[in-house]
Amino acid sequence: MEKNKSHESEIPVEDRLRALYSLQLVDSEIDKIKTLRGELPLEVQDLEDDIAGLETRLGNLKDEVVALEKNIAKKHNEITDSEGLIKKYEEQQKNVRNNREFDSLSKEIEYQNLEIELYNKKIREYTVQVDEKKVLIKDSEMTLNERKSDLETKKSELDEIISDTKKEEEGLYKKLEKVQNLIEDRLLTAYKRIRSNARNGLAVVPVQRDACGGCFNQIPPQRQLDIKSRKKIIVCEYCGRILVDDEIIKEGKI
Repeated sequence: MEKNKSHESEIPVEDRLRALYSLQLVDSEIDKIKTLRGELPLEVQDLEDDIAGLETRLGNLKDEVVALEKNIAKKHNEITDSEGLIKKYEEQQKNVRNNREFDSLSKEIEYQNLEIELYNKKIREYTVQVDEKKVLIKDSEMTLNERKSDLETKKSELDEIISDTKKEEEGLYKKLEKVQNLIEDRLLTAYKRIRSNARNGLAVVPVQRDACGGCFNQIPPQRQLDIKSRKKIIVCEYCGRILVDDEIIKEGKI
């Protein structure tokens, strides 16, 4: 690269301006390709994040349902145990020796009946929670399937664009390197700095209707003549973009 630029001071300003405009054309074409697929990678990433979140949520909901169903089974077992104790106490009541023993067993039976009521109440609560979570699981699974379908579509679109533009992009980057070798390092650095600060990526713009093609501020007639003379590189005093005349625009090519 240094060899190519060893006589940079001998390159006429007019040729430097043409090289700068050619560089701008190449960069703009690369920008178009990036814009074409620019949102898709972000959309794909967002969908992948959504899917990961939904899968985590689904896993948690299913774990909660399993835990609730275990609690329901446990309460049913506790009801069976209490019913067994009630039968046991009722049998014991048949053989009591006094009222005190009968009353004591009656209290145990009453306690176990209260326990059964409590267990049944818990079972109803757990069952409602299971039903609610199963609805959430169904909704989440539907949303997950939709997100997966969207992801497949977006990935397909992105792969297609990358495939379609890969060859063109590789060609543009080769041209970019070739054109950059025609521009002195200091000027190339300035171009890149202007381009990075420009919202639309335009560092080199034409004079259109007596105004800067970048910020659209009016350019004085004398300055327009200086631009057309191509004796020196002139930048817009408002936005700092490099200005070129119509003839260079017409000759411009990638």
